[in-house]
Amino acid sequence: MAKKNYDTLSKDIVKYVGGTKNIISLVHCATRLRFKVKDHDCVDKENLSQLEGVITVLDSGGQIQVVIGNHVSDVYEAVFKNTDLKQANQEAQPEEGTKKNLLNTFMDTISGIFAPVLGAMSGAGMLKALLILCTTFGWLTADMGTYRILYAAADGVFTFIPVFLAFTAAKKFKANEFVAVGIAAALVYPDLTAAYSAGEALTFLKIPVVLVSYTSSVIPIIIAVYALSKLEKVLKKIVPAVCKTFLTPLVSLAVMVPATYLLIGPIADTAGKLLASGYTGLVALNPVIAGGLLGLIWPAAVMFGVHWGFVPIVMNNIAEYGRDTLFTITGPNNMAQAGATLGVFLKTKDKAVKEIAGPAALSAVLAGITEPAIYGVTLRFKRPFFIGAVFSGIAGAIVAAAGTGAPTLLGTSILTLPGYIGVGFVGFLIACAIAYFGSAIVTYFFGYSDNMLPKPKQDAASSESVTREEKAGAVKGKITDAEIAAPVSGKVILLSDVKDEAFSGGALGQGIAVIPEDGKVCAPCDGIVSVMYPTGHAIGITSDTGAEILIHIGMDTVTLDGKGFDIKVKEGQRVRMGELLVVADLAQIKEAGLDITTPVIIANTEEYLEVRPFKQESVRQGERLLACIGK
Repeated sequence: MAKKNYDTLSKDIVKYVGGTKNIISLVHCATRLRFKVKDHDCVDKENLSQLEGVITVLDSGGQIQVVIGNHVSDVYEAVFKNTDLKQANQEAQPEEGTKKNLLNTFMDTISGIFAPVLGAMSGAGMLKALLILCTTFGWLTADMGTYRILYAAADGVFTFIPVFLAFTAAKKFKANEFVAVGIAAALVYPDLTAAYSAGEALTFLKIPVVLVSYTSSVIPIIIAVYALSKLEKVLKKIVPAVCKTFLTPLVSLAVMVPATYLLIGPIADTAGKLLASGYTGLVALNPVIAGGLLGLIWPAAVMFGVHWGFVPIVMNNIAEYGRDTLFTITGPNNMAQAGATLGVFLKTKDKAVKEIAGPAALSAVLAGITEPAIYGVTLRFKRPFFIGAVFSGIAGAIVAAAGTGAPTLLGTSILTLPGYIGVGFVGFLIACAIAYFGSAIVTYFFGYSDNMLPKPKQDAASSESVTREEKAGAVKGKITDAEIAAPVSGKVILLSDVKDEAFSGGALGQGIAVIPEDGKVCAPCDGIVSVMYPTGHAIGITSDTGAEILIHIGMDTVTLDGKGFDIKVKEGQRVRMGELLVVADLAQIKEAGLDITTPVIIANTEEYLEVRPFKQESVRQGERLLACIGK
């Protein structure tokens, strides 16, 4: 997407999410904007998912997840640049009475804390992989200054990850960010880190301190910052305003740092060890079965956007054992989905599918970003998605059996393969190759055909399987000229005179408007009712000649929620010109203070050479209103 389109896209996304007033918070991960909203019913998912630049929209984990792809950070920045949504206030708490779900709350908390840091962790992980490659081929050695400086750049993020998480957790829990960072700094303070390494016995006010290594840890600091947020609420109530600026941080640091060393840290460390040993024990029971199941279900975890919820386990594994196997077992899924997408790309002859599948397959195999492949291709045609999942499971079993691990957080792609050099590396390469080429081959021969592409809408009342062009007797690729009759009787006005920018500006298509004399709205042509809004305020008809007509009864009449509209037809029904569609109570619309002007729009204007209104001041229902000239 061109950079200049980010501004328009960001505004449209916020609009369809329900506006800034409906947004509680916004964060982003590697590919998605994650909105937490007040009212999910205010989100227009249909229009949101159809925006150019949006891959798909999910309502999962208590969030509205707008999948963007590689450009997500640019769109994220554009949201705050082009709307009145403020980053400083984006983590506002939901209103009282908002329904909470334990899983949704957990996922929202994890994504809010880890998502802002994932970019730095991924970049540092990639740098570690490159350094492993350089040392493997002898280009660098561990004692060289170049290596040591670059390794510091890569490992520093993971060594001091408590500092990063302290800041994001403080934003999430509404605590003072800098006091939170101060607590994290105390946990990785060199003197106490050295005391742990030397096995010193320390006490605090004669209470024995159980020293723990907090470098690279994630659980202790998150719990500590959560406790800090509760302490600050109490302090704000009891500390005098005149000394609140310095006294609140002073008490917070003086209480929370010892409390973390004495209580929170040791308990969290024990919990982390149990979590790590529980995971490794589960895998150890039967690596092949455990790895196969993990690999098999991982595409679904990615699809619903919950895969980043496993980051704490991965980081905890690295802190406890110096390596992780969870993201290693699930890593070949990227290759499986890339291969399935490649299979579709090679098999299809449809230009539009190729334009989507090619870049998506490349993004998955080179960068490890699979959302465009999943939502744009494999899940769309279903069979490739399941083929990829099966090969992901096969590859997961192989990786688990080989005992492959990674010393850092890595997303699996061709570029990150050096990061897996070590125990089980050959097995990991074999698994990735099987996932990629197996998915591609099986998808090519058995998983896709262009017959899976959706067919044009057909006459719901007819059993004949014919396309719109065949119905009209038109030449293939050409829409027939058409005349559209007036659906209502009344005064004719230009579309540019309609008091609504969407209509007057032609954004919805070209056409004309009628100020109706009565509320009987009839079919302007023979065709199919393609859209029948439940509120009755708007009707879409696809004519037998291919014209897509929108009749919008009044302005802002959707706010009446169906009151004053008597619907006579249903969506998918065949109608004849002059057949009654809706009876609108014009008096009731006027009493509500709304305009009764009724635009008649050709929604697929771009398919015509010209949409020309007939010159007339008034019209009777059934008389000609518009001429559509085919290209």
